[in-house]
Amino acid sequence: MSYIDLIKEKARQDIKTIVLPETNDRRTLIAAAQILKEGLANIIMVGNEEKIMDGARWLEVDLSGVKVVDPAKTDKLEEYVTLLYETRKSKGMTMEKAREILLKDYLTFGVLMVKANDADGMVAGACHATADVLRPSLQILKTAPGVKLVSGFFILDVPNCTMGDNGTFLFADCGLNQDPNAEELAAIADSSAKSFKQLVGSKPIVAMLSHSTKGSAKHALVDKVAEATRIAHELYPGLTLDGELQADAALVPSVGKSKAPNSEVAGKANVLIFPNLDCGNIGYKLVQRLAKAEAYGPMLQGIAKPVNDLSRGCSWEDIVGVVALTAVQAQLV
Repeated sequence: MSYIDLIKEKARQDIKTIVLPETNDRRTLIAAAQILKEGLANIIMVGNEEKIMDGARWLEVDLSGVKVVDPAKTDKLEEYVTLLYETRKSKGMTMEKAREILLKDYLTFGVLMVKANDADGMVAGACHATADVLRPSLQILKTAPGVKLVSGFFILDVPNCTMGDNGTFLFADCGLNQDPNAEELAAIADSSAKSFKQLVGSKPIVAMLSHSTKGSAKHALVDKVAEATRIAHELYPGLTLDGELQADAALVPSVGKSKAPNSEVAGKANVLIFPNLDCGNIGYKLVQRLAKAEAYGPMLQGIAKPVNDLSRGCSWEDIVGVVALTAVQAQLV
């Protein structure tokens, strides 16, 4: 059974309600129908019901089990307006501005539904930038207790691969923090280990990646990763984590034994922490395209309730997978 099939089985064990606000996107409509067909989650779609159902008929998909909430018609609008005002009034929010936002910004409306416990999570990003998804999520839901920063990760399932957790890996940060400092890298490592444990179920083995292994190169970029490793050991002593490690030393047992013989991580890593966003984004896309891996994300970690982003190049199948992952995250909140 593939990784995503296992996640879908978990999602079915405790059905959660997920908001899909991008209802003018054909991939979202197709995905919603498939999610209902597979019994992965209850779905709320935000928008005009007539337009949504017209789109479903044109695409020949069945959305009869979807709950549609039209911001202009719902009796919950005033409750959400008040909630948004109370959450953001210290930043200059007014009741009038809150109402205006909620009537036109479906992403913010979806986040308010999660805030109000009318939904368990939200998935968006098929036709919005990451910043558009993240901004209302951080403003309204805030970060989870004890979390230093929000970061983005991908779950990659690589076919016919014996490395990692039978070919399953977590890559971070691949979607959010452009150039994290050493302390931020350490925090990303801690969050990523927790996400891997939650979503994969196996022990996270965390590699702090670099172009150097254990001092084989000298550079400020190497120093940052080495310092992040030191901080992670100090702040998160329960992690199985090591660095700095080159990718082959982190993944290939024979190379790990040669380059870092005393490391408990080298050659065994399943969680890869990249030194910056360039490396993370390029790395996951190379593995996705060249190794034909299934890539799910960018998932967001560190927000108080589950909200997840999508690549604007995603397929409807990708949306189904991220909704299943979001539902499993919601089970654990």
